[in-house]
Amino acid sequence: KLFDMTPTIEEYIVGKTEKLTRFFDRIEQIRVMIEKTTHGYTSEIIADVEHHDPIVAHNEDDDMHASIDGCVDRAARQLKDLKSRLRDHKHNTPTGGNER
Repeated sequence: KLFDMTPTIEEYIVGKTEKLTRFFDRIEQIRVMIEKTTHGYTSEIIADVEHHDPIVAHNEDDDMHASIDGCVDRAARQLKDLKSRLRDHKHNTPTGGNER
């Protein structure tokens, strides 16, 4: 079910999703979808990341703002994990010999 996107809601979403670029600076685009369901709201964030599969986060809550917040938190967690995986992969490559 679609609902009217007010400028206030849009500002809220933009404010929240802009923070994601602080966790990972190689985000090319962030898409947010919010759906009104029988149980509340479902939010989905798709963050297109340079040289990587998109990060996709979902969250459902009775309250729309809580749904968005939870979704942003999940996306942030995935981006932090991705960043640390890439950093570890880049800096901790064994130079040969036995790994311990």
